[in-house]
Amino acid sequence: MRLFSFISLLLFCTVCAQKSLPLDTLRLKEAKDMFADDYGNLYIYKNKDFTLTKYDSLGKQIGQMMLTVPYKIQSVQNPLTIPMFSENGQEMKFVDQNLNDIQKIDFKQKFSFIKHAYAEDLQQIWLLDESTRRLLQYNFRNDTTINSYPFDGDFDDIIDLLVYENKVYVLSKKLFSVYNLKFEKLFETEITHAKRFRRENEIILIITKNSILSFGSDEKMITVFEDPEAQIVDKNNLAFFEIKANKLYLYTPENLKKLQNTAKTEELEQSIEDLERQKSDKGDVIKLIDEIENLGY
Repeated sequence: MRLFSFISLLLFCTVCAQKSLPLDTLRLKEAKDMFADDYGNLYIYKNKDFTLTKYDSLGKQIGQMMLTVPYKIQSVQNPLTIPMFSENGQEMKFVDQNLNDIQKIDFKQKFSFIKHAYAEDLQQIWLLDESTRRLLQYNFRNDTTINSYPFDGDFDDIIDLLVYENKVYVLSKKLFSVYNLKFEKLFETEITHAKRFRRENEIILIITKNSILSFGSDEKMITVFEDPEAQIVDKNNLAFFEIKANKLYLYTPENLKKLQNTAKTEELEQSIEDLERQKSDKGDVIKLIDEIENLGY
């Protein structure tokens, strides 16, 4: 009876903790990545046809971009100016809330080969120049390279780059690393299925295939969201989002806390059952030994 009550509680909490959002499963089936801005709008990027489509919280399409080459969307935290970089096209562009082009920056005319670009703000971009193996701080408003720093890392494995408070955060296929501008390593840890960075004030978030990790000034990695069955995950300032089985779900921090408490209860319940089983097994062994001794062996 106790186990049945626990299972009922688990199912109730799981249902209450997630909210299915009204987005057609066909639109999610081929999604390569997903982004959520702080207004609840969702952006679906499909690598198959290089399209970026924006939907409101009710699933209504707001805008769509048809791209000729693959782009890496940096962030939609400011939906009025969304930066995106194309290694193939060697350019960065900014688009508005309707996914219309605002500005395009062509790197081919000034630099050798840019592997990664990170727009710090609406004036400066940090560039990893693979040919010269340098990190460049570039002011695109006045077309000036402000600073240049040698970078001796492996360019081929780099997935994403972020620069904040004179620290360089590098995400590669197997590692998350932090350097100062002299490229002295300050922190490094292994990571799997990493996709990109997201910064929230002083907190650096690492978005992976099915989890979101937090890295703060204390240099501790904390998992703030995880679902092994998720296809894609993301978050905004209010909630967590995931695509699972071609359906879109939203989780609030409060409901996630309920799930975590439920998981702890499940672990405790399992521990109690294991202890009871061990006691029962031990009792059976003692009983068997007594019977053997009674038979005179």
